[in-house]
Amino acid sequence: MMANPGWKQATRLTACVVMSIALAALPSGCTKESARALSGQGAGKKGASGPQPVLAAVSERKDIPIEIRAVGTVEAYSTVQVKAQVGGLLMRVHFKEGQHVPKGAPLFSIDPRPFQAALHEREAQAASAKVEASNAEVELQRAASIFKKNIISREEYDRARTTAESKAAAAVAAAAAIENARLLLEYCEIRSPIDGRTGNLEVHEGNVVKANADTPMVTINQVEPIYVTFAVPEIQMPAIRRAMAQTPRLPVRVTITGEEDEPVSGTLAFLDNAISRETGTIRLKAEFENHERRLWPGLFVNVTLTLGRRENVVTIPSQAVQIGQDGSYVYVIRNDQTVESRPVVTGPLVGNDMVVEQGLAAGERVVTDGHLRLSPGAKVEIKKSL
Repeated sequence: MMANPGWKQATRLTACVVMSIALAALPSGCTKESARALSGQGAGKKGASGPQPVLAAVSERKDIPIEIRAVGTVEAYSTVQVKAQVGGLLMRVHFKEGQHVPKGAPLFSIDPRPFQAALHEREAQAASAKVEASNAEVELQRAASIFKKNIISREEYDRARTTAESKAAAAVAAAAAIENARLLLEYCEIRSPIDGRTGNLEVHEGNVVKANADTPMVTINQVEPIYVTFAVPEIQMPAIRRAMAQTPRLPVRVTITGEEDEPVSGTLAFLDNAISRETGTIRLKAEFENHERRLWPGLFVNVTLTLGRRENVVTIPSQAVQIGQDGSYVYVIRNDQTVESRPVVTGPLVGNDMVVEQGLAAGERVVTDGHLRLSPGAKVEIKKSL
């Protein structure tokens, strides 16, 4: 049967139209190779696209620190709530809110006049008691002299002795009352018990303050030195204790958000004596000198506790490690510029370096970028950037 020439011409015209529409639909960024692939050119030619561009790095041996990371909270080294020990009119406040005050610096002055008067009264009472005690002692000596001559009875002598002892005790009590009055007078001047920074002032000049009121007059926080408190999982406790047995004051550094390039260094000062039942963590405290006062009570910081160092371990950039169904693996570049998918056992991450416990030797090249285009046996070309 002879084919219709008109039908063949129509078929070729239709194919051309379809191909033109398909090529027109390609994005402007498509390559000529994409167009040829769509038109069927080069089909079946393995590796027609050439070596795949990748970034690579060489595994190397390093000494790395053994670290535990956590989020911590800055706490004052010491906090004192200042309260009046005597009541009275607040005459003067000697500081401004937020001011740093040294230990012993005056903070408040309470009207001392009532306490000065009380002291004078106690001094007068003590002088009178002293005179009475002296007279009673003289009477006792006289009574003892005439008692020996049997001029007075035993009862009268005992009475004189009792009176002398009572007057002597009253004189001692009067002297103690003087000391108490002086102490109350000293309490009118309230001084800072620590070096620290004052907080919000709760009472102002002209107010009457009460002794041992519920609300403190001001709170002082000692910030030099200062603590950072943080918690770590209980599973980390054995490693921490082993490290503390070698170095009791383990190094700790913290970074503040926005100032990651300027860490603050300190030492571990405290390991709590119990693990929290609610969280399964144990609380630790690190101490920092804080001379620059960058750490402030209540601030959240990133904490790094260093337990020691591991020497001569194999490391690679962390981005070289991929996660598959069977675990972690890396693409190793062989001498013929083809890649091998190799499973690895990874250790801790230190900065950007991932420790490789098994599966990789020092000096091997691994792919760090361009993994999505690779498969085992693919040929690659190492680039400086993609």
